[in-house]
Amino acid sequence: MTFKHNFKKVLSATAFAAALVVAPAANVSAATNDASSTQQSATATSQDQQASQDQAASQSSAANQSSSTSTSSATSTSTVKKVAKKTKKTSKKKAVKKVAKKKATKKAKKTSKKSTKKTTKAATAAVTASADQSQATDQQDDAAKKAAEAAAKKAAAAKKAAAKKAAAKKKAAAKKKAAAKKAAAKKKAAAKKKAAKKSAEKAAKYWIAMRESGGYYTARNGSCYGRYQLLISYLGGDLSKKNQERTADRYVYGRYGSWVNAKRFWLAHNWY
Repeated sequence: MTFKHNFKKVLSATAFAAALVVAPAANVSAATNDASSTQQSATATSQDQQASQDQAASQSSAANQSSSTSTSSATSTSTVKKVAKKTKKTSKKKAVKKVAKKKATKKAKKTSKKSTKKTTKAATAAVTASADQSQATDQQDDAAKKAAEAAAKKAAAAKKAAAKKAAAKKKAAAKKKAAAKKAAAKKKAAAKKKAAKKSAEKAAKYWIAMRESGGYYTARNGSCYGRYQLLISYLGGDLSKKNQERTADRYVYGRYGSWVNAKRFWLAHNWY
């Protein structure tokens, strides 16, 4: 009964030691000392009771109990130390992880901020470049539009000048043609008039010759001789047909201006 009671106490001490495993590392040492004191007290009481019954058995049982308690205590202490070491290592790892996580978070924030700043700067630069490009495009469009308008205006002016020049040229050509036509008509009329005058002169000259001599170059009437009955002194001794024609023309044109006028005079006076 005493051994069983003592074994229960040992088990209680072992349970107490096991409970210390889940306790904080700071309280492990104090709990270990209390457990050790309780175990020693239990061991002493067990030895006193066993001594009254069987000193030898008591001593053997006490020795066994003491050995078991020492082994259990040593095991508990080793377990506590391992747990404490593991807890400390875990805490250190957690602390390191926390610091690393904090650093990573800080670095991520810094990187994000830097990236955001870079992105914002790039976006601003892109917007500025786009605005500049748009402005340049607008300026190019305006310049092209102005150039097109100037070209169109110049083309219109050139077309108008060409049309004006063509109209002037056409007018000049028409005027020249009209003048040429008028001159031709005038020349034709003059030629016709001259032909008619020549024909009239020829007819009048023939008419007078037929009245004076019947057309004979050898006809003679006193001091007048030839086809036109001129004074022989007018012929200057040359009675040829050629000289008679030349002398008659000189006489008529000198005195009457034309054979027509000479005929008119002849008709009025029956001589010329």
